[in-house]
This record gives sequence, structure tokens and C-alpha cells, in this order.
Amino acid sequence: MADSSRRRVTRRDVLLSGGAATGLALAGCTGGGSDGGDGTGTGGGNASDDGGGSYTVSMAPVGDVELESVPERVVTYFPGYADMCVALGVEDSLIAMAETNRYHTGYYDELDRVSVDKPQDILGESGIDREIFYELGADLHLIDPQWLTNNEFFGLDESDVEDVRTNVAPFLGNAIFRRTDEWHDYEYYTLYEAFETVAQVYQAEERYEAFAAFHDEFVAGVQDRLPEERPNALLVFGDGDEPEAFSPYRLADEGTNKKQFHDLGIEDALAGTGIEGLSTSDRGQIDYETMLEVDPDTLLVRGHEDKSAAAFEDTVLAFMEDHPVASELTAVRDGNVFRGGPIYQGPIQNLFTTERAAHDFFPDEFGEEELFDRAEIAGIVAGR
Repeated sequence: MADSSRRRVTRRDVLLSGGAATGLALAGCTGGGSDGGDGTGTGGGNASDDGGGSYTVSMAPVGDVELESVPERVVTYFPGYADMCVALGVEDSLIAMAETNRYHTGYYDELDRVSVDKPQDILGESGIDREIFYELGADLHLIDPQWLTNNEFFGLDESDVEDVRTNVAPFLGNAIFRRTDEWHDYEYYTLYEAFETVAQVYQAEERYEAFAAFHDEFVAGVQDRLPEERPNALLVFGDGDEPEAFSPYRLADEGTNKKQFHDLGIEDALAGTGIEGLSTSDRGQIDYETMLEVDPDTLLVRGHEDKSAAAFEDTVLAFMEDHPVASELTAVRDGNVFRGGPIYQGPIQNLFTTERAAHDFFPDEFGEEELFDRAEIAGIVAGR
């Protein structure tokens, strides 16, 4: 369900507020205007203006960050934050990010006049070199610094982060995509709480409100049509067209990468099994024999987001159907094996993944119908 902590704002409320049209028009492509399990929510961060042009945005773990003006050069790590920038019409401010191979921009093809070029990737074969931040010279690093210092592969420590913060630009961000890392002992945010904070960074609150109202109505409309009985699902990462080993995710985890499944009321097939979810410290894997012990109603496989549904069925599902153990799984026998969605997702991507999951899990109810208005969301993104 949508987050009950936030009064549900409708698109009509936004339009009747009198400021929406002005705010949307001013929120330009280079830096903003006047202006969440995961429902929209509010309180993702707090923004205040000292009256002199500068303003403060707050988000754990960093806390308050003072900005002199709307940032024009921004570096992020997670592709979900990049999607937030696209939703706010400020994608041109993104000069670099990480995990560009997991930034799935194909969703934008369905939105009129929304086109995105992937920026430079800061993640190299040996991790992240501190010097890249100096070379980029950003105004803001939209990155959770704890994510950087708690992943040994990156090769960065707290002194590196402090050096970049002091000599280049501040950090602001939160690793919201999962909630299984022991080091993440500070506040988490829902997708829309984090999105609201990014809107505060760009002074684009009215555009955020329009997007959040659209989201609330979309999710409520889908939920009104859901059947009472919902299947369970096993969500895993399995790379390659013939996967034999899988990294499990806990569907019950409130991380934003599972938001669409939460909104549809899909149950976690690993509940009560003792199998933990993927985290920085737990890289355990399961095989088909373990899957057979769980025998989920549905199997969701990540690592194939750039495939079409047909290409996934012709490769991964076809391999499982011919596999001596995988073929015994109920999900495989019933053809209920689907792409698992992106690991990192933002608000635009989540609209599409929720629609797709509704089609996958409840074909009798939703078929292949479009469940949200592409033209309307493209209009919000474009500031119309």
C-alpha cells in the first residue's frame, strides 16, 4: 500500500494549488525551478533557506549540507538517483555515475521526448580512484559516503572521502536499494522519500509533488484490482543465459529494488528458510537443489534487464526447462519464471517495473494493458 504517513496528494490538488504550472515551467533541464512498503512518504530530507540564496538539505548519514545554489555538476553512484534526476528534468547536470551497465535507459523509449545519454562511469576495474573526483570537479556528490568506505573493492577509506568533501564538494545520499548491510545502521528512506530530497537539492519540489501524485494514483488503481490470493516468489541474481548458481535476495527486505513486489503484495518464498539475502558481507549462493527445497510459486531472475521478455524465455527459461533439476521446479513447470527487475531503480523505472510485474503475476486481471499514461508522465518530466 502507499505510505500512510503521507496525506495522499492527488494531481488535482497539485493543479489547484496555483503554483504547479509556474513551478513546472521553471524547472528547466539544467538545474531546477521554483519549486514511497515504499510509498511516496515525506520527510526524506529537510530543506531550509536562509533567505540569502543558499539553502540546506539534510539526509542521513551526512546530515545537513549547505548549498550556495542549485548544483550544475553532479556525480552519483546509484542509477536510481540518476533516474530521479531524469524525472526532475535535470539529467544534464549529471556528469558521471557508477554502474552504468545497470542504468537501464530503455524505459525512456516509451516516453515522448525523453532521451538520456549515459554519463561517464567512475567505477574502474580496480575500484574507484580518489583522483577521479578531482578531475570531475563536481558541485555535489549525490552518493552515500558509507557505501564507498564499506566496500573493500572501491579502495576508499574515510580519509579519502573527507579529503574529497573538503577540497571538491560535499556528499549527500543514502544507499536505499537494499536493507541487508550490517554497516547501514542509520536511517533508511523509501524511494519517494529519497526522491523528495533530490527534488530539494534541485529546488524542484512542485515537479516532485506532481510525480508523487501520479505515482499514488497509479499504485492505488493497480492495488484496487489485485486478487485476494497472491503468489510467493523467489528473487535471485543469476547471470548468463544458462545460470547454475544464484545469489538470493530477501523479498521481505524493504529495499527500494523490491518496491514493485511490495506494492503488489507478493510474498517472500524464503520466509522461514534461514537463507539470508545478498549484502556486502554475505555473498552466499544457492543452486537448483536448494531452490527445489523451497519450490517457489514464481522465480524472479535478475541480471537480464536488457533482454526482452521473449529473449529471456528463449534463453534462461528454455535452459531451465531442459535442466534435470530446474525442470522440477513448480515455477519452471508453470512457466512462471520472469526477469527480476533492475537492482537500482528510480521513480520512472519503478512505474514500468510495477506495470510489468502486474502483467507477470496477474495476467488474468491485467493482461498486457498499459496501466499508466505515458504521455502524462512524459509531460511531467518535460515540465509541461
